[in-house]
Amino acid sequence: MAVNFRRAQKKDLAALHTLEQSSFDHDRLSKRSLQRWIASQEDILLVAEAKPGVLLGYGLVMCNRGTRLARLYSLAISPEARGQGLAGRLLAELELLAANVGRLYMRLEVAENNLPARQLYERRGYRVFGEYSHYYDDKSDALRMQKTIRRVDETVLQRKTTWYPQTTDFSCGPAAVMMAMSSLDPSVALSQELELDLWREATTIFMTSGHGGCHPLGLGLSAVKRGFSAKVFINTHEPLFLDGVRSAEKKAIMSTVHHHFVAQAKENNIEIVYGDIVQAEVDTLLASGYAVLVLISTYRLDGKKAPHWVTVTHTDDTCIYVHDPDLDDDRQLPIDCQHVPIARADFEKMSAFGATRLRTAIALKQEV
Repeated sequence: MAVNFRRAQKKDLAALHTLEQSSFDHDRLSKRSLQRWIASQEDILLVAEAKPGVLLGYGLVMCNRGTRLARLYSLAISPEARGQGLAGRLLAELELLAANVGRLYMRLEVAENNLPARQLYERRGYRVFGEYSHYYDDKSDALRMQKTIRRVDETVLQRKTTWYPQTTDFSCGPAAVMMAMSSLDPSVALSQELELDLWREATTIFMTSGHGGCHPLGLGLSAVKRGFSAKVFINTHEPLFLDGVRSAEKKAIMSTVHHHFVAQAKENNIEIVYGDIVQAEVDTLLASGYAVLVLISTYRLDGKKAPHWVTVTHTDDTCIYVHDPDLDDDRQLPIDCQHVPIARADFEKMSAFGATRLRTAIALKQEV
């Protein structure tokens, strides 16, 4: 079907209202609402027409200021154009336009009992992350879905990196180091055995609860042991991760581990850079052939304020892209964790952990 996609104009108001009436039994947009959406400078109201003045469908995306999210507010296809793939094509156009104005993710709500619509969104890569009860006028429930709409072109990646999912709740650091090492040396075998070896070598012993996390110097040492050089950035001379630990005994042990890592790092010629690592430095390191992993706080991801290691795969003017080793088996597919785009302003906030605003990163390079 030959279709032209374009922004809605004032002249489309009557045809849009007719399409709205024929497409929905409930929650219809009024003429006044449609008129407002047509006039909006921030939002996207896109129409599909076979010939001038004959609308086959429309899609409406909200792009609120101050957020990286776009929201698919409404999508309608005329009865005579259904079943021909137009909805998917229209959605693809909307995603592209939203990505072009800086949106990283598209969210939407769909009736739980609307199987055709759910299947369309799933084919387009949307994943369920929540639900609303009695959301629509007819009291039906809605599923909340989301998709990453900004993807880096694989052909321009600064650091081609194989993604590896951590196999435990506490081994994000080893998984991130493994991804970094394998990006430098493809012969590095990514396995659970290596993951656990790295964790044993780099662990802080204790954390706020459960198993200990991994110290940046410990991870750097584990990479040096396997033939890589390491540069570690830390913005404090004090022992790390103590602010979330209440036990004086645990703090004393973690401090001992910290000081021992510092001594070992000096013995192994690991360069320790004391100070905040800025994003421009990450750009420079990638351009210089380093693989980089950064500690972030998961608060903006899951609200838990946990320290979490990710591997940087690419940067551009807008985003820093990372491989996240933590796969949520219930809601995510591997692609959802690969080259995840994080807006630079958001990354600036995420890369400071805890009350002490710890910033730390590791840069690895293959020894010549």
